[in-house]
Amino acid sequence: METVGITKPRFTGLAPPDGRPTLSCFAIGYLVMDNTSRSAHPLYEDVLALLTAAGFVSLGIFLFHQVGLLTGGTAGLALLLQQVTGISFGLLFFAMNLPFYALAWLRMGPRFTLNTFAAVATVSFMTDHLNAVLQIGKIEPVYAALIGGTLIGMGLLIMFRHKASLGGFNILALFIQDRWGVRAGKLQMGLDCAIVVASFFVVSPWLLALSVVAAIICNLVLTLNHKPGRYQIA
Repeated sequence: METVGITKPRFTGLAPPDGRPTLSCFAIGYLVMDNTSRSAHPLYEDVLALLTAAGFVSLGIFLFHQVGLLTGGTAGLALLLQQVTGISFGLLFFAMNLPFYALAWLRMGPRFTLNTFAAVATVSFMTDHLNAVLQIGKIEPVYAALIGGTLIGMGLLIMFRHKASLGGFNILALFIQDRWGVRAGKLQMGLDCAIVVASFFVVSPWLLALSVVAAIICNLVLTLNHKPGRYQIA
């Protein structure tokens, strides 16, 4: 019997940048499929998926904020600045991502950029308004790290499957790598480490250690479930 060959989609991109591990689960890359006409999701699927993903991520960030945990990337920087300035996370996170959209348009294309813009805006809005629908009297930091890291990882996983991300330093790292040859993984690690160092002046060593644990859990969720070539996207 003759076997009909199926051309496997070719993936490009990174996960994480240049294959090196980074501290932040927000730094994990995305997958771009070349045969987009065959694999692209309909608009309504993208909308539903990004809303679901934003719900997961915003709840994870909400748990982090409740106990003072941090993460890397622009989300971690926004959480850090929120503790220092008192400005809402949503406003800080949305504003800090604005400069990166032009780079994303050039590096990843219009669909990825528009999806990422929608994802960042939705996460910013949901995180700032969760207090109106959810009140937590007490939560242990260990639980917040475990569940928060898992929720954020699941949310990012859905976003990557629908060609979106939470933007930020990952886009900048890719652009600098393309332009000047600086390894994206090293640059991303340097930026995340700078956030961690700054966090020493704001959070306790225990919470900082739990923040690292949460980032590892988030990365594990993505690493175990987001491997190029393993799945076909209908």
